[in-house]
Amino acid sequence: MPLEKFDGLELPASADFHVHLRDGDMMKTVVPTIRQGGVNTVYVMPNLVPPLTSAHEALAYKARLREIDPSINYLMTLYLHESITPAVIKGAKAQGIIGVKSYPAGVTTNSSSGVLSYEPFYPVFTAMETSGMVLNLHGECPSDHTKNITILNAESNFLPTLKSLHAKFPKLKIVLEHCTTADAIAAVNACGPTVVGTITAHHLFLTVDDWADDPFSFCKPVAKWPSDRAALLTAAVTSKGKFFLGSDSAPHPVSSKKGGLGKTAAGVFTQPNVTSLVLDAFELAIERGLIREEDVTKELLEGFLGGYGRRFYGVRDGTGEGIVLRRGAAKIVEMVRGEGGVEVVPFRRGEGTWGVVWK
Repeated sequence: MPLEKFDGLELPASADFHVHLRDGDMMKTVVPTIRQGGVNTVYVMPNLVPPLTSAHEALAYKARLREIDPSINYLMTLYLHESITPAVIKGAKAQGIIGVKSYPAGVTTNSSSGVLSYEPFYPVFTAMETSGMVLNLHGECPSDHTKNITILNAESNFLPTLKSLHAKFPKLKIVLEHCTTADAIAAVNACGPTVVGTITAHHLFLTVDDWADDPFSFCKPVAKWPSDRAALLTAAVTSKGKFFLGSDSAPHPVSSKKGGLGKTAAGVFTQPNVTSLVLDAFELAIERGLIREEDVTKELLEGFLGGYGRRFYGVRDGTGEGIVLRRGAAKIVEMVRGEGGVEVVPFRRGEGTWGVVWK
């Protein structure tokens, strides 16, 4: 069987460089699942309601997260908003905020306060470039039927913006989040070393056929064609640091995923099994002939699951914690239940998966 050689393999704890931990009862439900996924470092998204636009708000949120599990290293971000100024950036950097997340207005969950034009933020990007803060891009254009832009080509249509920002701010660290297309992989590879991309666990599995009839596989950006999935898998195992794990795990109450009278919420929940899912995806890809088994090495797993991201962000894991992989030793639950009646359906519910044990 593919990757059977990794049964019992010891690895450093994983680091997930794109997570949604929400707030309130959902936060209390989700945060305890971080370590279940073999992760001890998370890069936390700021798209709460209202969004986190100041260091004070981000640090208050971090304190709420630490009340639930203080063993996790929470890396905090701000939401790119008209209230963000160079002075805000300087102050946030001094208080330990790592980056700023840009959402195009209206494209995904809690993005109504997002960006309409990047030019007004050029002074902010200059300040970020100087201070070493990271710009995280949700790389999609809003749908515009007059320009033939829909959710299927929204990422590809955004890529000229990525290239323009990199050209104007070549020393600014930029992450193109949750890449879903071969076009995105090529664009990131064409940029200099200050530009990288994250890849989710679920996009290593999905194509458009999967989410078209399953709301629990529906996310933004949506999964695209089989050739795009193949490009993501290839990038994940061959990039040597240009791409790394950012799960974009995004929990929603089961009621909001079922649609009905309202829109189906965009987001796939992978947090409790994120390390295991990457192994599952690589195994399935090997069986399908999409990647080679010899490309999936211990060094690759250490890098993609955390080492590459830690290096890019300049984050050290000083805990010395590690995990042990156990092949076929776990099963993904049908439902994660929490306080206040919260119910969240995890990705690949009911499927067998790799076990992850803390050592």
